[in-house]
Amino acid sequence: MATLIHDHSHSLRPNRQRKIDIFAPLRQGLDRIKFRHSKFAHLVCRLIPCQCAFERDITLFGRIHHIPALCKINPLYDDLIRLRFRALTYLTDVCGEDIEKYIC
Repeated sequence: MATLIHDHSHSLRPNRQRKIDIFAPLRQGLDRIKFRHSKFAHLVCRLIPCQCAFERDITLFGRIHHIPALCKINPLYDDLIRLRFRALTYLTDVCGEDIEKYIC
């Protein structure tokens, strides 16, 4: 009597799942923003800080506690910083303005 051997190794392959980026529409929206007016570019530069504003040390009950920068946890942080950079570039290249007050 013949023995049939069936190879099930294909079922042991890891399940390849696609990552779903739920922030993709927001990222694309930020990338589509065009600067046509210096007032809007100034507003963006004022609203988006040049560095993370949350990192600090606090003293509580006589002990110093360090609160790390939470900006890197924000999934849109890099996109917002790019938007701010584009606003700064618009102000200098197109408008010829001094952006020193926005540089930390």
